[in-house]
Amino acid sequence: MKKGFYLLLTFSLIIASCGSDDDSCAESLFFEDADGDGLGNSATSQLACSAPEGFVTNSDDNDDTQALANLISETTNNLPAPQEGGQGQPISGDFTLFDLDTGAITTNTDDWDIAFRATTIIINGGISQGTTDEPSRIGDAAAYIATGTMADITSADTSLFVQDAADALAIPSGSDNGWYNYSGSPLFLITPLPGKILVIKTTEGKYAKIEILSYYKDAPTSPDAFVNEGRYFTFNYVYQPNNNISTF
Repeated sequence: MKKGFYLLLTFSLIIASCGSDDDSCAESLFFEDADGDGLGNSATSQLACSAPEGFVTNSDDNDDTQALANLISETTNNLPAPQEGGQGQPISGDFTLFDLDTGAITTNTDDWDIAFRATTIIINGGISQGTTDEPSRIGDAAAYIATGTMADITSADTSLFVQDAADALAIPSGSDNGWYNYSGSPLFLITPLPGKILVIKTTEGKYAKIEILSYYKDAPTSPDAFVNEGRYFTFNYVYQPNNNISTF
């Protein structure tokens, strides 16, 4: 009797131990990351308690044979932003369209991300404000202004993105409202506000950050509005060329 009792007790403990181990492991689905870019392939998955080597939790990779491309860091010099009128006169003139995905000015009125006319900056997303010569918004770009240095802004906060609207731009216009300060008399200077970084979601759904350095041609260290020609943007930008990656 005692021998049978102990055998039964031992068998029960083994069953209880196995059940306890099984309960402690909640399996999750992991996806193969063959190219090591941190993005998983939805076509190849595995259930496991923790990520097997070479597998990740997301399935966002469109091409698991191509690793992540490097960030692109560039400076754009003397981008023209002409304007006609102003100072009480009707404002007009074409915006200069810029495509962050190519890093160049474009004349394609459908495929652009951000555009400049004098101190006004618009994005290809939202609603036109209806000013003369303002391009139509047919893209899904968005933007916000972050506070900090370029080094401080290490990722795009997707919850902060807004688009242009009839009553407000994603990058606000006016002195001290967005990216610049206007000194007024007697200097009449346009000066980029320090610590204001433009964060952009492009029409292709990728991300960039922009630091405006100067509003004057050749970016003089100490600009003089009576000597240096204005309406020329110089800016640094960092562009994230990879899909579904919001870090810089």
